[in-house]
Amino acid sequence: MRHPNPLLETLSPILPTIAANARRAEEERTVPPENVALLKGIGFHRAFQPKQYGGLEISLPEFADCVATLAGACASTAWAISLLATHSHQIALFSAQLQEEVWGSNPDATASSSIAPLGRAEAADGGVLLSGEMGWSSGCDHAEWAILGFRRPGADGSPQYCFAVVPRADYQIRDDWHAAGMQGSGTKTLIVRDVFVPEHRIEAAKDMMEGRSAGFGLYPDSKIFYAPYRPYFASGFSAVSLGVAERMLQVFKERSRNRIRAYTGVQVGAALPAYMRLAESTHQVLAARALLEATWREHAEHGVAKRYPNAETLAFWRTNQAYAVKMCIQAVDRLFESMGGNCWRLENEAQRLFRDAHMTGAHAYTDYDVCAQILGRSLLGLEPDPAMV
Repeated sequence: MRHPNPLLETLSPILPTIAANARRAEEERTVPPENVALLKGIGFHRAFQPKQYGGLEISLPEFADCVATLAGACASTAWAISLLATHSHQIALFSAQLQEEVWGSNPDATASSSIAPLGRAEAADGGVLLSGEMGWSSGCDHAEWAILGFRRPGADGSPQYCFAVVPRADYQIRDDWHAAGMQGSGTKTLIVRDVFVPEHRIEAAKDMMEGRSAGFGLYPDSKIFYAPYRPYFASGFSAVSLGVAERMLQVFKERSRNRIRAYTGVQVGAALPAYMRLAESTHQVLAARALLEATWREHAEHGVAKRYPNAETLAFWRTNQAYAVKMCIQAVDRLFESMGGNCWRLENEAQRLFRDAHMTGAHAYTDYDVCAQILGRSLLGLEPDPAMV
């Protein structure tokens, strides 16, 4: 039995409007402002924001269930807005000074990101000068800040993977998001040119994974911040994939009930292949949800107990979500390949679900080829491969 989820209860009434805007999101290649306003109106963006700034600090299982539900209405919206929300968890692990700059005068502020370490940094007095063309920044049209990845020399001189938090005034957005999947996510490129980033807006990725960042421990009564940043950051990807797959099951059932083969007049829904495909995909999606829910509960239990995950636990958390995404994509493919030519028409929801499902498996964190290597090495007691992020 599921526990009450107040955010999910407030989300449900606005889903029809968001679903009705799904085609518009694709045409405009960004989340419609109306969707953002509706979601901000229920505090969706505050899910992982510290209570000190008016945030909700809800559990990861509660949040992920909301993301999956939202993805059933519009995956692009769910993808972009869930990232804006999860980035607040990451910001809460930065310095108190940075958090006050982000939320002190605007508690509704959010950040998009481009976390791959593609930025170029030059040492400067009190910080760095950051430059680069930073791609894949979902939801950036609706954010006031950006979290950007770069490398700089660490204490031992070796390259250190870091994040810089930069205000909207310090970067430009290149409108270059032309993609086959998640068309409405507005995943554009951020341009930075010799932007000064002070030290209090910088954290090393390793420190944020090992409880050594400047903001770690700032909220001792919280149930979600005694945690590494990455599992929260990545949680939305698998939740979106799950929501897409669950919606595809519904679309397939609705279509099969009324579908008649044009050349033979046979009712498709009563045919053996249709309900066998539906049965197997249903089992696969149920298995994906069960795996994800168990993983999300572990996240929450660790946070409540203030127990930091060990390397093996992190390996499972990192890879469980990718395997669940793999199952969701397979379930969607099994149904879509038998739904007929009309489902390829742009006005048909099924083709959008098919495209978006595959996009959920294209992110670096949901690449199962990478994840299988990470988990396999961990299970055999081998040291992590630094080439596997």
